[in-house]
Amino acid sequence: MGGQRVRPWSVVMPTPLPAHLQMALDEVLLDAVIAGRRGSLLRFWEWSEPALILGSSQVLANEVDAEQARALGFAVARRMSGGGTMIVEPGRTLTYSIYVPQSFVSGLSLVESFAFFDSWVVDCLRRLGVPADYRPINDIVSPEGKIGGAAQKRSRGHVLHHAAIAHAMDPTLVPRLIRIGRERVSPRGVRSAEKAVSPLDRWLTLSRDQVVSALAACFGQRHPVLPGRVDESELAAARDLAAHKYATQAWIDRVS
Repeated sequence: MGGQRVRPWSVVMPTPLPAHLQMALDEVLLDAVIAGRRGSLLRFWEWSEPALILGSSQVLANEVDAEQARALGFAVARRMSGGGTMIVEPGRTLTYSIYVPQSFVSGLSLVESFAFFDSWVVDCLRRLGVPADYRPINDIVSPEGKIGGAAQKRSRGHVLHHAAIAHAMDPTLVPRLIRIGRERVSPRGVRSAEKAVSPLDRWLTLSRDQVVSALAACFGQRHPVLPGRVDESELAAARDLAAHKYATQAWIDRVS
């Protein structure tokens, strides 16, 4: 990545957290970068529960098969960025967020910025032996389908860019949990697209945690980095925000 780097990046390794808390923590950390309390940040996630994560402009009834989600034990959450619904599972999904000033993508279009923010991942996966590539606007792909997808939120001159990559996934979950191709319940909202899924374990024998470590090392070869962590005050703020926003039915049911 280009742009000005006043200080090294912080790299936060994954800690298992529930879906609504993960959504809230993204907002808390973005606000910390905007306020100057943090420099540029790369955070890897871990999930403590399986979940369906809606994009900010999606309609819940259009996207989620609620009966199947309940039966299979999937929580439902909504993130603050756009895009389609993601399926995430503990130990089976690789997720990361990048929080930076918008100057890092100065001169790039929105479409170009997606490829820019994920280029290090594509390069690293190729080095590991995955035939990875990028498909505009926001997909990391192999010749067999979609490996992962990204979304962005821009706020007050800063960017949150996050992506979810399938390390392992039962492909039959997608049509069971997400109402892709089914009739709309509401005329509003962005619909999730039908795309074949290509998990990393099709190409790699490495565990999910080993892939995370490899990606962190690849990032450190491109940028000055320091180990980082989420502090207790940030976690407390995220818990409060989750309770009052992200875990509320009003937010999950929201129609923008």
